[in-house]
Amino acid sequence: MQLNYAVAIRSNHGVWLPKDQRVRENRWRKFDRIFADGSQQVRYIREIIFGKKRAVQYWLITTDPEKLPENSTWYVMTKIPGVKFKEVGNIYGLRNWIEYGLKQSKNELGWADFRLTDYAQIQKWWEIVMSAYLLVSLHSQNLHNTEGKGINESTDAVVSKFREHQWWDFGQGWKNLLNNLRLVMQPYQFFNLLKPWLRVFPITHLSVGFLTLISLMNRMRGAIPESTESEYFLFSSA
Repeated sequence: MQLNYAVAIRSNHGVWLPKDQRVRENRWRKFDRIFADGSQQVRYIREIIFGKKRAVQYWLITTDPEKLPENSTWYVMTKIPGVKFKEVGNIYGLRNWIEYGLKQSKNELGWADFRLTDYAQIQKWWEIVMSAYLLVSLHSQNLHNTEGKGINESTDAVVSKFREHQWWDFGQGWKNLLNNLRLVMQPYQFFNLLKPWLRVFPITHLSVGFLTLISLMNRMRGAIPESTESEYFLFSSA
């Protein structure tokens, strides 16, 4: 495995060792656990060495080295070249924010709802979910509000009129963007639902109207970088 990592392990985690090697524990060291709001608390850490030093390291982190309280003691495994003992606790502490962000995304997109047991099917579902997540994120204010790129500029009269839709959401959060993208995608979805009937009853002006509306929706573009060849459209009217 080539990735660097810091992960929690169980206290009974086992490691294979040759007969002439032993497990040893370094002395406790004190470090400052720094939280997102800038506050700090004292924590204690020591390295557990299985045999000889290796790229994968094992650590015990706690608030009380005497009692090792269950709710505030962690066994951590890292593979981070040159990591210092005082860095391990704060690196591992990032997991709370990562898990929080992933949980929100999973719940909103339905990633937590799959009921598949075959790995290949689960993987396909993840690809769909992450593609949807990317589609929404590319329209976020942080990504598309870049000077000089002309992406969803307020001077675009067509894009400005999108806000006149009675269900348009003026918030800047991820869920607000998701709501608005659903509205923008509706003409394409509805046209494809009606297309079989339009083959039975070819109503030219209805087809042309839908295609015109779809082309207007395509004026809303995501934050794909500079080259005009790289710009993408939400959907094709072909």
